[in-house]
Amino acid sequence: MADTEFALDLNDDQKEVRDWIHGFAADVMRPAAAEWDEREETPWPIIQEAAKIGLYSLDFYAQQFFDPTGLGIPMAMEELFWGDAGIGLSIVGTGLAAVGVLANGTEEQIGTWVPQMYGDASDVKVAAFCSSEPDAGSDVSAMRTRAVYDEAKDEWVLNGTKTWATNGGIANVHVVVAVVDSELGSKGHASFIVPPNTPGLSQGQKFKKHGIRASHTAEVVLEDVRVPGHCLLGGKEKLDERLARARERAEAGGVGVQGRVKNAAMATFEASRPAVGAQAVGIARAAYETALEYAKTRVQFGRPIIDNQGVAFQLADMRTRVDAARLLVWRASWMAAAGRRFDSAEGSMSKLFAGETAKSVTAQAMQILGGNGYTREYPVERMHRDAAIYTIFEGTSEIQRLVIARTLSGVPIR
Repeated sequence: MADTEFALDLNDDQKEVRDWIHGFAADVMRPAAAEWDEREETPWPIIQEAAKIGLYSLDFYAQQFFDPTGLGIPMAMEELFWGDAGIGLSIVGTGLAAVGVLANGTEEQIGTWVPQMYGDASDVKVAAFCSSEPDAGSDVSAMRTRAVYDEAKDEWVLNGTKTWATNGGIANVHVVVAVVDSELGSKGHASFIVPPNTPGLSQGQKFKKHGIRASHTAEVVLEDVRVPGHCLLGGKEKLDERLARARERAEAGGVGVQGRVKNAAMATFEASRPAVGAQAVGIARAAYETALEYAKTRVQFGRPIIDNQGVAFQLADMRTRVDAARLLVWRASWMAAAGRRFDSAEGSMSKLFAGETAKSVTAQAMQILGGNGYTREYPVERMHRDAAIYTIFEGTSEIQRLVIARTLSGVPIR
């Protein structure tokens, strides 16, 4: 993409989109948030409402993704997750699978499969990206799901169990990361499309979670799942070339193997980290705004509690962290859109700081609200539960620090 000058002001079109999303978040998502959190079910009616207005659609996310400033996606994510994180993740969860196809697939695969992930306003669909496994979370090299090529039928046969899959089992399209060459560790992975109603794919355990409870998270079980050869993202020729390069480096003593040949899962996570950071910013901002309004109206000892330095200073710190997190997210998003390399792991920096910010700011908001903050009568309790996942999924804070340290030092720190 062309290099666009970095700017901190949204243009008029971006502001119009932001206000439109904010209105949906305020009028549709927030009133329903507590109900769907309690039900712990996918909020299909809310997703359908988003689809009716074009918010849940391939066209909308494509427009934001190709925004030359890079700010379309983080702006949209922040507003949706300001509304509610659980419902927000139900609306945007399909995007991770879509990014998996965009990062690894051919133009034909993108055009064929991404529209099927969303469906349309009359029949909404969702998609799932399946990478983590019971024994392979941060350690993707421990992945056990296998994909074996049946040359006679030009089919790939997948076997294994995936876990922590957003929309897993209920998705129309699943994107599955599997091992095709176990000797190459994480460099021997590839991504596959599992089309709708493919025999052998089933939902395993559905998880009851601490937060983001309106978002469906489950295991995906693959038992002799056969997919056509054209469902290998990127195609077999490209895969064979990539594996050959990895083998050459391995045979040369491992020089260049670490970090240079991206595996399918890492390519997806790298592309999505600033967007996940933007989600965390939205949660943190919502908690800060709730705490600020409460502090202005809550009277103790004859005056609003914001008059107390202890409360006012907390709010000052909260706002500072929210704005700093947003700046890191915007920088990384702009760099990605401008085609600039993350030479200092700027994508991981944005996700790390935003996730930690969401966790700390929501905790401070609960403290400012006191006993009220601990109850479900106020939303900060839910926000605090929702924020907890942002130091865990799509790379824990510890993994983000590891990525940053390795990038800065050039040393394979363990």
